[in-house]
Amino acid sequence: MSAATSLMRRTERLIDRAAAASYAPYQTAVLRIGLSGVWLFYLLRHWPDRHEMTGPDASWSWSMARWWESPDAFDALLWWPGRAYYEFFYVLAVAAAAAVLLGWRTRTASVVMVLGILSFQHRNEFVTNAGDRLLHILALYLVFTRCAQVWSLDARRARRDAERGSPRRDRTGIAVWALSGVAIVFLGATGRLIVPWVVTLGVLWLAHTMWWAVTTYAPGVPRSVCDRIAHLVHNGALVVIAFQICIVYACAGWYKIPGSSWKQGTAVHYALNQEFLTSWPILSEALTSSSLLVLAMTYGTVIVQVAFPFALLRRKAKNVLLVLLIGEHIGIGVLMGLPYFSLVMVAADSVFAPTVFLVWLGRTVGRAGRRLADGPDEERSGGGKVSGEASEEAAEEAPEAASEEATEPATVPARSGASPGA
Repeated sequence: MSAATSLMRRTERLIDRAAAASYAPYQTAVLRIGLSGVWLFYLLRHWPDRHEMTGPDASWSWSMARWWESPDAFDALLWWPGRAYYEFFYVLAVAAAAAVLLGWRTRTASVVMVLGILSFQHRNEFVTNAGDRLLHILALYLVFTRCAQVWSLDARRARRDAERGSPRRDRTGIAVWALSGVAIVFLGATGRLIVPWVVTLGVLWLAHTMWWAVTTYAPGVPRSVCDRIAHLVHNGALVVIAFQICIVYACAGWYKIPGSSWKQGTAVHYALNQEFLTSWPILSEALTSSSLLVLAMTYGTVIVQVAFPFALLRRKAKNVLLVLLIGEHIGIGVLMGLPYFSLVMVAADSVFAPTVFLVWLGRTVGRAGRRLADGPDEERSGGGKVSGEASEEAAEEAPEAASEEATEPATVPARSGASPGA
């Protein structure tokens, strides 16, 4: 009986801790910026040849894609044929990615971004790779996180409302909410959305409706209950994201071990000298000219990938391997011409980055942006005020970040209070 009571108490403490706050606000913000930035870069990069890849002029035609499509797959590009609708949806996907990047109406924009990613990937599955798959998986998990607590327009709006003491009337939010509801009803009534997707999007829409109603008209106990539920959902999604990344590295590492070229220590040589993957032949030849360096890179890749999930139990080991993994992905992106895959993996790895480093990085980027915006003359004449504001922000954030870093769990990097605008 005592053992059961002790287990129940531990479970209650664990649930209370998980529902107390939304953890890792900076890590999820970097993940949001990274994933949306990669997707936005992909859409803009392929703007000139979009019609040949997924549009009306693609070799994999609209009718062939519709015949090939799985009945459960979401592909909005196959709802209507024609160039006008394709252009509209492409622009909508670009706008949704930019909105998530800036953290504007992140709850709705993140859902639209995921639907856009699924649509373009299902439209022509023969031009996708492992990076695209990981992108849509992580973007789907991102919907359930409060990834706009910091470094977002939503957070700035919430901070201004708090300074005023009362939120202003949010006409833009009501318009976005109404338009989303009308779109779900219309697409469901016309048969464009199958029942599972109607239910999924309808539940998300109703959850956001309830959140707005509670925040506006019941700010007491109901708001506290909804806040705790939101914390649980956020932290659960964060654990799933961390687990997904660990699975990627564990599977990649253990599947390499039986390979003959990986056993012999020559796999990196062959990978860097494949003609259709080599972006910088001279650099690749220089790196692979040393057999000892090739051996070290081959065995090091396997060791780092296999050891990373276990290194999460030790903070210092995790940070060292994290730097090595990010360097590995940068090398893959530069030497093998796989920038999208590498950028997605770097964004995913940022979930494990230390909070103190991310806070310092945010302040550094903020100062650099203000210097570029103000110019040298304004910096000499009026820079004192800007520097004072920055130092006040640093004074408020640094002690909190330092205390959070000292007590952070192994797989969930930090904690912070949630912002209503997330």
